[in-house]
Amino acid sequence: MFRNRRRTRFARVAVAGAAALLAVGIAACSSSSSGGGSSSSPTTAASGAKTTGGTVTFGLKPQVTLSYIFPFTSIANVSSYTVNQFQWLMYRPLYMFGNNGQSITVNYPLSPASAPVYSDGGKTVTINFKGWKWSNGETVDANDLIFWLNMMKAQKANYYGYAPGLAPDNITSYSATGPEQVTLHLNQSYSALWFTYNQLAEFTPMPMAWDVSSVGAKAGSGGCTTDSAADKWAKCTAVYNFLAAQAKLAASYASSPIWGVTDGPWKLSSYNTNGNVTMVPSPTYSGSPKPTISALKMVPFTSDAAEYTALKTGQIDIAQIPPEDLPTKPESVALPTTNPVGSSYYLTPFYSYGIYYMQPNFNNPTFGAVFKQLYVRQALQELVDQQGDGTAFWHGYAYPESGPVPTKPASQWVPAAETENNGEGPYPFSVANAKALLTSHGWSEVNGVMTCQTPAKCGTGIKQGQQLAFSAYYATGQQDATDQAQNYKSDAAQAGVKVTLIGQSFNTIVGESTPCAPGPKCNWDVLWYGGWGYNGPGFEPTGESLFATGSGSNSGSYSDPTMDKLINETHTNSSLSAFTQYATYASEQLPYIWTTNEYSIYAVTNKLANVQMNPLYTLFPEYWYFTK
Repeated sequence: MFRNRRRTRFARVAVAGAAALLAVGIAACSSSSSGGGSSSSPTTAASGAKTTGGTVTFGLKPQVTLSYIFPFTSIANVSSYTVNQFQWLMYRPLYMFGNNGQSITVNYPLSPASAPVYSDGGKTVTINFKGWKWSNGETVDANDLIFWLNMMKAQKANYYGYAPGLAPDNITSYSATGPEQVTLHLNQSYSALWFTYNQLAEFTPMPMAWDVSSVGAKAGSGGCTTDSAADKWAKCTAVYNFLAAQAKLAASYASSPIWGVTDGPWKLSSYNTNGNVTMVPSPTYSGSPKPTISALKMVPFTSDAAEYTALKTGQIDIAQIPPEDLPTKPESVALPTTNPVGSSYYLTPFYSYGIYYMQPNFNNPTFGAVFKQLYVRQALQELVDQQGDGTAFWHGYAYPESGPVPTKPASQWVPAAETENNGEGPYPFSVANAKALLTSHGWSEVNGVMTCQTPAKCGTGIKQGQQLAFSAYYATGQQDATDQAQNYKSDAAQAGVKVTLIGQSFNTIVGESTPCAPGPKCNWDVLWYGGWGYNGPGFEPTGESLFATGSGSNSGSYSDPTMDKLINETHTNSSLSAFTQYATYASEQLPYIWTTNEYSIYAVTNKLANVQMNPLYTLFPEYWYFTK
C-alpha cells in the first residue's frame, strides 16, 4: 500500500504570508532526481510538433486495480493508486500537491481554493474558494467544504486519514463566513505548515449533488451539509451509508449520476471491474491546463512478465519496467546506459516519497506479546538484508530505509539515525547479531526454531515454549517482492526465526489491513504489502496517521506514550529539533520493520511528450501530449 503523512515548522504564524513560509519550509523536500547522474540515449524524450488528441494507454502495476471511487475512503479501500491516480483526476482535494515533475509541495494553482490565511496566532484559518465549477454547474464553494467536515464529524472511523485528537477533533468550530469562504477555529495554535500539509490536505470538497440519501433525490436533500451533533449526525450518517453503498457498485461507476459530477480535469468514460478504466477530458474543468490528449486508458496486469511483454510489443504507451528486466547499473547514475525496451521508448525514473516496511500486529493473540518486545523487533530488523536485496533483486535501483522519513528525494527531515550504516540505520543486517540478541533474552533453538526457555527474560506475556514462528502475508504479482520475501525467510531461518510466507493480491492485503482489537479475530501476524507514501492525506513525513495510538492507518495497533508525545510536539513546535527527536525515536523503536525502498524506471513512448512521474504518485496527464 502506498499512502501518506508529514512535518516541518516555522511557527504558528499569525500570517497572511503563510503561503510563503510553506513554500520555503518544504523547499528542501523537492528534488529533481535523487539517483544522481544521467545516461545517454535512454533519456531521449519525445520531440516534434505538439498535436491535439490521441489515447494514452497507461499500464498499472501488477495486481493493482483502481477499485474505489468515493473520496471519503476507508482504510480497507485506500491506496495511492486509487486516490492519487484515480480519484484526484476527477475530484480535486481542497489543496493539490505535487506537479508534473519532482515537486512534493502544495500546488495552489491546481487547487480549488487559494492559500489559507492564518490569524489569531495560528488558531484561526480562513479558506477562500476560487469559484470553480462542478460539471453539473454547481459552484465549488463553502458549502462543499462544510459537507466534508460534517461527514468527518459523523464518520471518523470510516476515513483512513483520521487520527484521534486531530482533524476534525482539533477544530472547535467552523462555518461558512461567505458563499466562497470557510473559517475554522482551532483548539490551540498550530504550525501553519503542519496544519496546511497535514490537516487541510485531508479535505476534499463534495458537491451538493452528493448530499442525498437516494438516487435521483434533490441536491442537498440529504441534509448532511446542515446537520449537527444535535441529532448525533444522523443525516450525515444516512448520506454516508448511501454513498458508500453506491461506491460498492463498481460496474456502474461510469454511468452513475453521483460519480459523474466532477470538478477535476478528467471524467470516467468507461469502467470495467476487471480493472480497465478509461478517462476523457472534462469540458467543464475550471482549472488550467486543459487536457490535450483525448483519452487516458488505464490497463491492469496480473504479472510483471505480462506487462513487460505488452511494453516490448508496443501495446502500451507508459509502464514500469520490471526490476528483473533492468540491466545492472552503478550507483552513480539514475538510469541504465542501455534501454531494455528499445528505441521506441524513452526512460524516466520514479522516486516515491515514502517508506517501505513489514507491519507486525501488536494485537495478535498469539504473537502480539512477542512483537511488543523491542529486542525482538531489533532482531527482526537485523535480518533484513537491504543492501543485498537492492543489488540482487533491484539491480541497483534501490536504497536502504531505516525510519519514518524517506531519504529520497533528499530533505532536511532525515535524522542522523537513518544515515547510519550506509542508510541501514541503528540495526544493520547481521544474522549473527540477531541470533545473539534473541539468545541473550532467554531464547534457544529447538529443532531449528527459537523457543522461549526463560519467560522472565523473554518478556511480559511470553510463555515458556513460545516459538518464534509467524506468518507474513506478502503482495504477489511482482517477482522482486516475492524474491525479497523469500530471501528474508531464508535469512531469518539462519537465526532460528521461522517465517511462513502467504502470498495474496495487493488489494486483498490492503483490505485486511484494518486495525483490530485483541482477540481471536485479530489473527494476522505480519503484513508486507509495500509501504506508505507521504502523499495524502498528509504531506509532511510525520507519524500521526501511522504510529499514533488509535490512528485509522495504524493497522498493527502500535501504541507508545512517548511516541504519541513526540508526534504531538511536532504539530505545534516549529523547530527542526522537535521533528528530529520524533524521527530518531521512531527509527530506534521500530514500530515497523523497515525494508528496502526501490525506485522505478518507467518507459514512455517516444510519441508522447512532457511525461514525468511525480514522487507523490499523482498523475498529471493534462500536461501530456503527442507529437508528430
